[in-house]
Amino acid sequence: MSKLPKAALSLKQFMLRQEVLKLYRTIFRTIRQVPDASSRRELRDWARADFRNNRNQTDELAIKMLLQHGNRSLKELQTSLELSGSGPVDTASHSDATKRS
Repeated sequence: MSKLPKAALSLKQFMLRQEVLKLYRTIFRTIRQVPDASSRRELRDWARADFRNNRNQTDELAIKMLLQHGNRSLKELQTSLELSGSGPVDTASHSDATKRS
């Protein structure tokens, strides 16, 4: 008789879940940097709905594809914020530039 509850996740499932949660947190941290309040609200609603709609996904391949899509969307948002001047300053590049001066 197994001591694990029936709903216990395999290691693979656990790792995928951690990736999904990390992506979710990163998306919401990035959305906080959007200067326009209505755009922020719209992006939050979109992200929540997207994650909610795929909450019951169990197919490993489908989850990996959704993660790739989410990471691409996150990268696009981060790039847009950087181009608009609203994104975070890259401190590594900034410190390299000051060392050369």
